[in-house]
Amino acid sequence: MKKFQILFLAFAFISLGMTITSCGNKAATTDATEEVMEAADDAMEATTEAVDMTGPEYTSAYICSMHCEGSGSAEPGKCPKCGMDYVANVTPEGEDHEGHDH
Repeated sequence: MKKFQILFLAFAFISLGMTITSCGNKAATTDATEEVMEAADDAMEATTEAVDMTGPEYTSAYICSMHCEGSGSAEPGKCPKCGMDYVANVTPEGEDHEGHDH
């Protein structure tokens, strides 16, 4: 969820910069645009930070596809945070998490 919030903020900053640049004052808009672009770069860097994948939202047999914090279950069901159906947690190699340790 944090990635989506950061991307939304980056989009908002870029939109603000585009609005400012369309107003006409070239010197002010150049500075504002540079600030907006720096903020967008910072937001994008924040999305690439390491994610703690040790919680139940990543390690349970059934997980929310949005990886809502604290979600996950040993049984199929719905995420208590967003209401989406849980999906079977499958490793990149295609193996289910049940029956082996990571």
